[in-house]
Amino acid sequence: MEIAKLWLWNSGWQGQRVLDGHPVTTISSSLDVVRQIAGQPFRLRANEGKSYQGSNVLGLGFMLEPKIAAELIDSDPRNGDVLFPYLNGKDLNEHPQHQASRWVINFFDWPIERAETYPACFEIVERLVKPERLQNRDRNRREFWWRFTRPALELYGSISGFKRTLAIAQVSKTLQPTFVATRQVLSHKTVVFAYDDDGHFGLLSSSMHWWWALSHTATMRTDPSYSPSDVFVTFPQPEPQDSDRWEALEASGSELNDLRAALMVRTDLGLTKTYNRVHSAGVHHPDFVRLRELHVQLDHAVRDAYGWGDLELNHHHWETPQGVRFTVSPEAKDELLDRLLELNHQRYAAEVAAGLHSKRKPPAKRASKPRDAGQEALL
Repeated sequence: MEIAKLWLWNSGWQGQRVLDGHPVTTISSSLDVVRQIAGQPFRLRANEGKSYQGSNVLGLGFMLEPKIAAELIDSDPRNGDVLFPYLNGKDLNEHPQHQASRWVINFFDWPIERAETYPACFEIVERLVKPERLQNRDRNRREFWWRFTRPALELYGSISGFKRTLAIAQVSKTLQPTFVATRQVLSHKTVVFAYDDDGHFGLLSSSMHWWWALSHTATMRTDPSYSPSDVFVTFPQPEPQDSDRWEALEASGSELNDLRAALMVRTDLGLTKTYNRVHSAGVHHPDFVRLRELHVQLDHAVRDAYGWGDLELNHHHWETPQGVRFTVSPEAKDELLDRLLELNHQRYAAEVAAGLHSKRKPPAKRASKPRDAGQEALL
């Protein structure tokens, strides 16, 4: 939570108003520039079912060192049905190839009779998880102690046809997405986007998405804590996504991803350390200069995909609420946020007119389909 406390001796201020070193017409009570477009963004149906928080395991006893997991699979290949790499936010941001540092035992939403058919894995969970879960105040956690507290099977169902998907660390000053393998359990400290294409990688890597996220999510200490429902579900995407402009965005996204992935392997740096160098004005190494150039190219491709070619972005190292960042100028940022909010309101109005936000409850969905799909994504 952030608060702003003001003490004003003279409410009739007649001097110039300056915010972060830049003249502005009006400053809000939250110490931000007052936007031309008023109001909060709406959640868009077009973006629903595309972003998820990962699985909440709740139980260190589910976790295994990779060596132990390998031994369990070697002893009985069937154990591979319930053993998976477990990718958390730290792994995603710190490992150059975003590899999981631990594995996890996953019994999905199975009844206990099915879980018991994997005796070696079941014994570990029974020994290490059950005693702790039986003390939990939550009835479901006590009664279904062999399962994750939130398996997030809808997430895995949504990416079941992909070999890779997009993810970011939920709490991160970097807020940069990356592709990760789908056949693994993704931690609740990750946010997963059900896309596998370079276009959405580019869109989510852009300054437009970074500033939207920074403006519409909470913080954990000083780092943004990404909320899918507040950020991605409200974020209006460029349309159409089969145009020449979207193809240019895809090409820019692919080039950025390829160079960055190779750079991180070559330098043995994860996302956080890589972008610390990108955002440092004192780093002039050709590799990081080129990475900045590709971000400029990408932002122009995203801008053009929205049809906003009139807007000068003026990339540089600018002061932001997250410190100095290589990004668009403060003036361009304010204009982008205004245009995105206006587009959000237009899209929401069109969805309301189409009856997509009716207050009438939709028919209940059968749970078996997403559960089966979620299991198939990992099995």
